[in-house]
Amino acid sequence: MSDTPQITEQAVAEAVDAALAAISAAGDSTALRSARTEHTAEHSPLARLNGAIRDLPGSEKAAAGKLVGQARARVNQALAAQESVVLAAEEQQRLAAEAVDVTAVPSRRRTGARHPLSLLQEDIADVFTGMGWEIGEGPELEHEWFNFDSLNFDEDHPARAMQDTFFVEPVERHLVLRTHTSPVQIRSLLSRPLPLYVVAPGRVYRTDELDATHTPVFQQVEGIAIDKGLTMAHLRGTLEHLAHAMFGEGAQIRLRPNFFPFTEPSAEMDVWQPNAKGGARWVEWGGCGMVNRNVLRAAGIDPEEYQGFAFGMGIERTLQFRNDMNDMRDMVEGDVRFSQQFGMVV
Repeated sequence: MSDTPQITEQAVAEAVDAALAAISAAGDSTALRSARTEHTAEHSPLARLNGAIRDLPGSEKAAAGKLVGQARARVNQALAAQESVVLAAEEQQRLAAEAVDVTAVPSRRRTGARHPLSLLQEDIADVFTGMGWEIGEGPELEHEWFNFDSLNFDEDHPARAMQDTFFVEPVERHLVLRTHTSPVQIRSLLSRPLPLYVVAPGRVYRTDELDATHTPVFQQVEGIAIDKGLTMAHLRGTLEHLAHAMFGEGAQIRLRPNFFPFTEPSAEMDVWQPNAKGGARWVEWGGCGMVNRNVLRAAGIDPEEYQGFAFGMGIERTLQFRNDMNDMRDMVEGDVRFSQQFGMVV
């Protein structure tokens, strides 16, 4: 009982003065919480004075309760007032620290993402330049002679029909949006010395409807090699090396006989995907073969002295196989989230 404080006006006044001084000196939320705990919590002077009321005689409790109650009310009012001041000041500080000048030029830019087709096209080019090949380029608006005639397409070949090829008006000018990058091969044969090893990646056009497996504008890569003594064995070795680079060392290829005007013999090329979604399988990847003698003659090359091979495949198709993609439309819709899933490249 000796620790019980005496409830006097002086004791109450001293407790209030100490509390008000601490509250007034609290300049932030942390200091104000400390003042609240020290002067209003269970073991604070005012709380102990309030607890001492129960030990007073009944006749004194009312007066003591009124005295202590008024004191505690003053302290709580001071806490509330100081809390408003402190919180307002801190909010102003935060607003000032987080202020953004919306009229200023942004100082930071989000890192963009290269399109996976562009990255894959560069990867393929790197594979061939690593073997000593050159990269060839040509116009996308091409003359019909380069796109068809020089490649041994007959005049009545279905690919030359308007329902398959974009002709540029007037049609009499014989200009088309190239249907493959093979014209680059002919231009290379006409402008480069032999022997020649050229790979030609680029954009091509066909009158296909946009769906899950077709698009009227797509990327292709074609290659041509002209030298003395080249055979189908050289062609197969080149394509196997490319397949390993694109799909991993477990990838295999197979050649199935087919017909193309610009190669003879010709073959469809399939690739074996051991890790394909749904199980390992063969999928058609592109076409290839030995360069037709008529194509060599169109470029002024003696087919008795030089031989060569050529091949071509779609880059979108390669990306589909390699990344288990089911819908080609995702590649052309321009959603940056599609590119971002393949990684950010500076």
